Amino acid sequence: MTNKTKNIFNSSDKKTITNFLDNMRKKRKRIVFTNGVFDILHYGHINYLTKAREMGDILIVGLNRDSSVRKFKSKDRPLQNEMDRARILTALKAVDYVILFSEETPAKLIEMVKPDILVKGADYKISEIVGAEFVKSYGGEVKRIKFVKGRSSTDIIKKLNS
Repeated sequence: MTNKTKNIFNSSDKKTITNFLDNMRKKRKRIVFTNGVFDILHYGHINYLTKAREMGDILIVGLNRDSSVRKFKSKDRPLQNEMDRARILTALKAVDYVILFSEETPAKLIEMVKPDILVKGADYKISEIVGAEFVKSYGGEVKRIKFVKGRSSTDIIKKLNS
C-alpha cells in the first residue's frame, strides 16, 4: 500500500499545485476536477468518483474544509474531520489528488486548477455549476453524472437517526 498523503494539498499551496499541473499538462494528461464534502463515503460516491476518473487521466477532488462544511451543511457536520476524509479519498483507486479548500464555493480553486473537464452531479443544471462558465471559456468541458438513487449521506444519516 502506498502512502498517498503526499497527494493531499491545501489550496494555499498555489505554487506547488501550479507546478504540478504544468508538469501534467506537458505530459498531455487530461485533468478532471470535481468537488464535495464526501463525509460519509458510500457506494454513490464510489460510483460518481469512478465515472469522473474515467473521463480523463487524473482526477483531482476539491474537498471542503471542516469550517466551510459547517457553514452550508450544519453545525453537526462534517462527521469526519477533513484530513480523515482526504486520506479516505486518496486511498481510492479513482482519486489521484485532493485539494482542501476553505471557501464556500470552489470557484477560486477551479480557476487555479483549470481542468480539462469539470464534473458535478446530475442534480445540478450546467448553469448552476460553479466554475462552468470559466471552464467553457477556454474550451474545457462540463459534464454531469447521474446519482445512484437512494445512495446519499443524507439518506444514511436519516436511517441512522430513525
